[in-house]
Amino acid sequence: MFDITLLWEVRGLILQGFWNTLWICFTGCLLALSLGLVLAALRLANPRLFSYPVACYVELCRGTPLLILLFLLYYGGPSIGLTLSASVAGVVGLGFYGAGYFAEIYRGGFKSIPKGQLEAARMLGISRWHALTRIQIPQMARLIVPPGTNQLIILVKESALISIISVDDLTKNATTIVNQTFQVIEPYLAVALLYWLMIELIARGGYALEKRLANRQPRPAAQQGATPHVHG
Repeated sequence: MFDITLLWEVRGLILQGFWNTLWICFTGCLLALSLGLVLAALRLANPRLFSYPVACYVELCRGTPLLILLFLLYYGGPSIGLTLSASVAGVVGLGFYGAGYFAEIYRGGFKSIPKGQLEAARMLGISRWHALTRIQIPQMARLIVPPGTNQLIILVKESALISIISVDDLTKNATTIVNQTFQVIEPYLAVALLYWLMIELIARGGYALEKRLANRQPRPAAQQGATPHVHG
């Protein structure tokens, strides 16, 4: 029988796990977004030098489970002099793992921009940096919001794996409650609802950002230059 009073009794442990999950997901996703943009920009800025290394990194992320990366960082790191706490290993693992996927999302957005715009920018003497920040990134942002939102949702759900390296997140704390009370439904149902809340906020935020960026699209030149005809 469902016991709602149990959740009230263990609320401190659940809220602690929720807070840990929240800041690890936020920091890891921010790292993934930033590093992915850097990788995509390097690959496009100098394909001869960076295309192959970045492509290898992306394929490594695609072909390696997140859990293996977490094991390598947390358990394998000390053997090469890299000692990370469980929480830091979780952040770094999520960030580096997600960066490979975001690099491809960014690259697809950059590639969708017509080459004629960049050629016109060069003819006008606009530097690569200004072309990147003033022309490419604003247009690319509108294109990558839907796939980027989906990837953020995937990262948040996969963050449950950090409990295996002893991070006191939602999943680990819920398992601790189950082991102490022998009640399964209540703790895991609470965890499921809290994950759903985080993912729903990301989805709604992505939709709002997509709508806002779409409203900022420039109007066609014919409409911009059109003036109302006044009958005199």
